[in-house]
Amino acid sequence: MPVVLPSEIVVERFLPTARAMLVDDLADRGLTQREIAGHLGVTQAAVSKYRSGEVTVEDRFSEDARMAATVERIGEGLAEDEMDHYEALSELLALVEEFEDRGPICAVHEDVMPALRGVGCDLCVRGPDSGVLDERAVLDNVREAVRRLAGAPAVVDHVPNVGTNVAMALPEADEGGDVAAVPGRLHAIQGRLNVPGNPEFGASQHVAGLVLAATATDPAVRGAVNLKTSEALLAAARDAGYEPLEFDAGYEDRDEHLRERFDEEGVPRVAYHDGDYGVEPILYVLGADAADAVSLAVDLCAAAEA
Repeated sequence: MPVVLPSEIVVERFLPTARAMLVDDLADRGLTQREIAGHLGVTQAAVSKYRSGEVTVEDRFSEDARMAATVERIGEGLAEDEMDHYEALSELLALVEEFEDRGPICAVHEDVMPALRGVGCDLCVRGPDSGVLDERAVLDNVREAVRRLAGAPAVVDHVPNVGTNVAMALPEADEGGDVAAVPGRLHAIQGRLNVPGNPEFGASQHVAGLVLAATATDPAVRGAVNLKTSEALLAAARDAGYEPLEFDAGYEDRDEHLRERFDEEGVPRVAYHDGDYGVEPILYVLGADAADAVSLAVDLCAAAEA
């Protein structure tokens, strides 16, 4: 996995794009190649390359309205002698800082360093604070849980038609964006689980809602996975010492109803419903984290198949 500094994105992608845009802006204002070269600190030959399109421009920067506005301000200021080079540099640095705060520089950085995807990285502006470390820990846990789930053959027959998902909440989570899951869910295809991508925050609705309801009652419960309700799984749960909690899928405010049930009866290891009109019967396995929930789910599926 490559380690790429954000400063490399600035030097290799942002700066050439900014220069190319400034060259065009200043040329359109009537400045000569010599004058442009003097303002930008490059050679006339380099100005010619920028002008002829020989330098690669990053569209995610050039098409951003903030960059277009910054280039226009700098171009006008330099052309009219109303802005010196210090002020021009200040404008560009301010834009870099804005682009590094979960902006287009982050998007490009994620492309060249995939380990950053989905972690809400803000190392450039805030450093490795505890929130970022928590996010990474949750994402790592969900990845490991998904690998175990996908590697368990007994699980395949218990995957709902709508797919299954593995979710885990951040500490003190209170909204869907605080819960990590797999975008698009996992589906059973030709006897195996297909994992469409890496986990991301805000990628789940129903499993995330159940996790939020559970952790609101018991902060020690932060993970869950959904399966297809079946008598075999319910029996396996009871045999393992876990009495499943049944709830009604038809409640309009399902998550609020679950919170009330959990407050009254405690957070179970297994909760399920028998479906409703247009709603497939679903069973949820909960745990301290995603890996814990999946571990029990795999054991229940294996017991149900025995």
